[in-house]
Amino acid sequence: MSSLRLLSTVARRAPSTFPAGRRGYAEAADKIKLSLVLPHQSIFSSADVVQVNISAATGDMGILANHVPSIEPLRPGLVEVVESGNTSKKWFVSGGFATVHPNNKLTINVVEAASLDDFSPEAVRANLQEAQRVIAGNGSEEDKAEARIEADVYEALQHALASK
Repeated sequence: MSSLRLLSTVARRAPSTFPAGRRGYAEAADKIKLSLVLPHQSIFSSADVVQVNISAATGDMGILANHVPSIEPLRPGLVEVVESGNTSKKWFVSGGFATVHPNNKLTINVVEAASLDDFSPEAVRANLQEAQRVIAGNGSEEDKAEARIEADVYEALQHALASK
């Protein structure tokens, strides 16, 4: 008997040793415990929230209670925390990681975060133009690389402010 047939025969006869976990949609009353932390500050510490929207490296995503456990790298962008009553708070983060744990826990670790209300659209626009000027100029490759990073962050910030 081939090993493949033997394996499939044994698998059909063996009782299921792993209980099948069922996942469903989050209920509106379900909460997720959020910890949003920086190296020097904790913005949320196991706070019950309804939903968290993040700018993951793979795309924007919303996290509700009962979300599948995962680790998501964050790109510079918006973190929106939806609390009870559909009130939300928004922060611009420099990047980091979001870890969805079992049992409705979410930890977001970022290097820097600031409330979206702390930014001036005019200052962001001016700084973006300055970064683009450096990129197009005759400066060193190091200066141009730094300016490209700045431009990416300012463009993300400009996008976040436009959705405010």
